[in-house]
Amino acid sequence: MKKIVHLGLACIFIGMVASKPADNQAHGEEEARTFEDLSPEESKARLGEIVEKIDENKDGKVDVDELQRWVEKQQKSYVFKDVDTQWVGHNVDGDDKITFDEYNKTSYSGLPEEELLKLDEAEQIDFKEMIKRDKRRWNGADQNGDGNLNKDEFSAFLHPEEFDHMRDVVIDETMEDIDKNKDGTVSLEEYIGDMFIPENGEEEPDWVKTEREQFGQYRDKNSDGVMDRKEVGDWIMPRDYDHALAEARHLIHESDKDGDKKLTKQEIIDQYDLFVGSQVTDFGEALVKHDEF
Repeated sequence: MKKIVHLGLACIFIGMVASKPADNQAHGEEEARTFEDLSPEESKARLGEIVEKIDENKDGKVDVDELQRWVEKQQKSYVFKDVDTQWVGHNVDGDDKITFDEYNKTSYSGLPEEELLKLDEAEQIDFKEMIKRDKRRWNGADQNGDGNLNKDEFSAFLHPEEFDHMRDVVIDETMEDIDKNKDGTVSLEEYIGDMFIPENGEEEPDWVKTEREQFGQYRDKNSDGVMDRKEVGDWIMPRDYDHALAEARHLIHESDKDGDKKLTKQEIIDQYDLFVGSQVTDFGEALVKHDEF
């Protein structure tokens, strides 16, 4: 599974989250309890309902094209919902654009940007770096150059990994986060350290060993021991790579017991854990909110 890193905003809704931590926590716990309260039978029945919707031609089997289209639909649905929610939260005056001043007030504090940049270290939040990072992303998303973001541009700001023209921004953010010694490259130690930090003599799990092999075989293409900026880009946002298709092929490969390159409802249900951990079910959310699908 592709590891998605460093694509979140530097700070989302700091003031809003800080004012309602109990509400957010309670909501998360309620969602978790709802999912856990589903019996195995009910969970599998709901998965079966989703399979019937994926099977567009109603032939009783799901092929790679149907599965790919469904995964793409779930990816877009998540982005649309997130953008809709955050658009309302940040668009203070309710017009057709968001200014950076509006974003600042709803993300950091009510202080003007110039006042935020004057805060000393005692504030414990480096607003200067966060604003610098968000402004770079903002400018990358602002395709018409008017300094504001319409809804499409705001979508690119929130989810740059979904937009080709934001590729450089994503690479910049990834390099900043992983390249600890700031030499312009990512070493094997920095690559692994971003994913796994052992505690109390903990042994390295097998998946980390696999990542070490991946680094040498696929990430570090020129075999110089580090990933340069281009190699980081090929890793984090590979060109000509369809994630939905890769996910569909992986799921069929793991679940196709009779080798016909298609999946029956039973084959999918037999791999319940695999599909609950995939984008097909929005990582299990679709089983809780299955009426939306």
